[in-house]
Amino acid sequence: MIGLSHRKIDYSTLCTTIEKRLCQLGHLEPNQFPMTQREVIRGGKTVGVYFCVHGPRSVKLTAICDLFKNTVIFYGSDGIRRESMPIEFGQPAS
Repeated sequence: MIGLSHRKIDYSTLCTTIEKRLCQLGHLEPNQFPMTQREVIRGGKTVGVYFCVHGPRSVKLTAICDLFKNTVIFYGSDGIRRESMPIEFGQPAS
């Protein structure tokens, strides 16, 4: 679980959602290509997560999960921003 705010994000659900959307954008079958993830660090603090689906013929589809703006930004294989969506939160943190 990621907990930067008073609410928690189910990380595995977030990863699955992002992978499915990236595969839809690239016309790929989900769960058929590897997806890598890296922390985005600014000033020594984690501010987001970078996702990349590595498709056939060196196709790369990427997404940035901005934890401060609570959005995910999707990019096509050409590197152009395609769309964004809000992060879905789970139950409030206790």
